Amino acid sequence: MEQILYIWYRDVVKFVRDRTRLASSFVMPFMFLILFGNGMGGAIKSLMASGRVPAGLAGFDFVKFMFPGIIGMTVFNTAIFSALSIVQDREFGFMKEIMVSPVPRVHIVLGKTLGGATVALLQGLLMFLFVPFIGIKLNPGIVLRVIPAIFLVAFTISSIGILVASRLKTAQGFQMIIQLLVFPMLFLSGAYFPLNGMPGWMNIIVKLNPLTYAVDLFKKIILEYDKMPEVLRQAMGLNLQVGGHLVTAANEAGFIALFGAVMIVLAMWSFSTVEQ
Repeated sequence: MEQILYIWYRDVVKFVRDRTRLASSFVMPFMFLILFGNGMGGAIKSLMASGRVPAGLAGFDFVKFMFPGIIGMTVFNTAIFSALSIVQDREFGFMKEIMVSPVPRVHIVLGKTLGGATVALLQGLLMFLFVPFIGIKLNPGIVLRVIPAIFLVAFTISSIGILVASRLKTAQGFQMIIQLLVFPMLFLSGAYFPLNGMPGWMNIIVKLNPLTYAVDLFKKIILEYDKMPEVLRQAMGLNLQVGGHLVTAANEAGFIALFGAVMIVLAMWSFSTVEQ
């Protein structure tokens, strides 16, 4: 346990001490939330004024809709790129120092995954600093539910990053592969726009994307899905269905946990079989 905690502690301390990284983490979420959110929100209001959007959507606020997606984007990027430290440690020789110590590789993977998940959780919670400016009301019940949800998603995504990093030797190669994963998963997750009316082939990809369920879980918790009118649920694409079954928050949490368990096992196997 001490071995796992040491590796976890090292990654968390690196994040806390890197003030540039901490400050820059606000730039992209701010741009998407303020610029894209307000731009699309203005377009929707214009359509409503022209009568081309049902009046029942008067409560649709695109900035509020995007906020859970921004949290998902932040957690996803932070968690998956945290695995870059494995490649960097390998390049600078630190990984060899760990390898010659009596630390099982399974413990290294667990420590790195927990470290990445913790950093991503902190980054996700920092996004709540935007709450007073976008009109979302949070209560203790929402906060208590969203924190474990963020950590669960962060742990799963961090394990994916470690699985990829275990097979790569250079930071450039890791960043290239991750970029190929990041953009399709983010844009097909419902983080930036509702997933209603998509082509059939694209809808299949959406349902296979684990980030779809993560973003939808954040939306259901933060936007209080149970209290929303049906017309707003439809407009925001929150009535996610798989095989005709309406996916609940509990279903999504269970799927993410199962997917994360598979990914961490694969990451442990991969890390144990590759020469570091």
